[in-house]
Amino acid sequence: MRKLREQNGWSQGHLAQRLSLSLSYVSQIENNQRPVTASVLLKLAEVFGGDVGQFSEEQDRRQLAELDCALHDRTLRADPVPPAALSRLVEQAPELVDVFLTLYQRHARLQEEYAQTIDRFYGEQGGGVPGEGPRHEAAVPLPHEEVRDHFNRRNNYLDALDRLGESLAAELTLEPGQRAPALRELLRDRCGLDVVTMGDELASTWLRRLDVAGRRLALPAGLSDAQQTFQMATQFALLAHRQTIDDELREGGFTDPATQALARQGFAHYFAGSVLLPYGDFLNAARRFRYDIELLQQRFHVGFETVCHRLSTLQRAGARGVPFYFVRLDQAGNISKRQSAAAFHFARHGGACPLWHVHEAFAQPERILTQVLEMPDGMRFFGIARTTGRGGGGFRSRRKLFAIGLGCELSHARELVYADGIDPQQPRDVVPIGPGCRVCPRADCVQRAFPPASKVLLADDLGESLVSYRFENR
Repeated sequence: MRKLREQNGWSQGHLAQRLSLSLSYVSQIENNQRPVTASVLLKLAEVFGGDVGQFSEEQDRRQLAELDCALHDRTLRADPVPPAALSRLVEQAPELVDVFLTLYQRHARLQEEYAQTIDRFYGEQGGGVPGEGPRHEAAVPLPHEEVRDHFNRRNNYLDALDRLGESLAAELTLEPGQRAPALRELLRDRCGLDVVTMGDELASTWLRRLDVAGRRLALPAGLSDAQQTFQMATQFALLAHRQTIDDELREGGFTDPATQALARQGFAHYFAGSVLLPYGDFLNAARRFRYDIELLQQRFHVGFETVCHRLSTLQRAGARGVPFYFVRLDQAGNISKRQSAAAFHFARHGGACPLWHVHEAFAQPERILTQVLEMPDGMRFFGIARTTGRGGGGFRSRRKLFAIGLGCELSHARELVYADGIDPQQPRDVVPIGPGCRVCPRADCVQRAFPPASKVLLADDLGESLVSYRFENR
């Protein structure tokens, strides 16, 4: 509330008048010394605009989880910081917490780069140049991480682009399965582009290729109607909505050219997703089908991953869906996408938890797996996982295989068809997982791949435990 007040340039007295509250009441709320009632929440939403969702604790909880993980690193501090102190810091100085977390992420990347350099020097991984120093760019955020963090700060929802995409879908009266012709006409009429079929040589590696001089957009022959629409809508956003995308770039504070290019593509993809799956229609269908992904696929003629990704973006003020996390990873455990409107604790470094059912999906292709999981801080989530593939079409064609994970806090699980039969208050088979071995504080995990960062390992030669790394868990 203090942040919003200061953004408007108001004094506490002016805000107190607008809320019809006493000055002391406002001061106590801003210092977290007094709870906010439902009636005050409604007044806040009326005064500042939007809905009461903007005053939720999701962002605080996400910051608190990341801060707690960072401060478990004994290279920063020998003793843990009391939880109450962490909570006060997040509540009273969230901007400083953001700065600290950014610095810690850079520190972690430098540590990893240093370890890799040592490995190369001693020849443990091969292929490197002995004595080669660490790359200087490791000191700055990696482009994909910076873009990903921007989406997460916005709860994976970009209002201006989402509404533009929804409006275009309504203007063109797009019907699932028959969208592509309307987009071809749109590109020709408004952008002067002819959509053509690209040759086999290009089609093996490209999904879209713009010939600026020839005023042509080339697409592969084998794309479905939805895939064609997505690529054409992406190109339309880059040409027709460049100003909106540039505004989003400025708000994100991106300065590196590579990061700007990646963010621009991400924003254009977001617009294309909102054209394929217009917010209002998609949210209504998701609620009606109880978030049954396969029914949503049939209704909108799109793929499994597309539906899951869109479900993770339904955070429009006044019309919010279930706040989901969304993750995509390959068989080696590399996470290529991770976005969240929930307070799920993703690992930034060192891989995901091996007990997470999203890894098991590869052993049971195209089958939806469910899991109730608990993080080290006690938060419980309900998740589903399934494999999905891309490419193919020929014996020698390249094909990608991923596992998709989608989940929400257990309190929202009753809204999902997949959670029927699960008691949110007393679920059975709760799996204790962590954000990744590097930062996980669980001392009794038999799947741990390596000890957490800078924990003190226990030296005991009197026996051997099933747990590979035993350590002081202070």
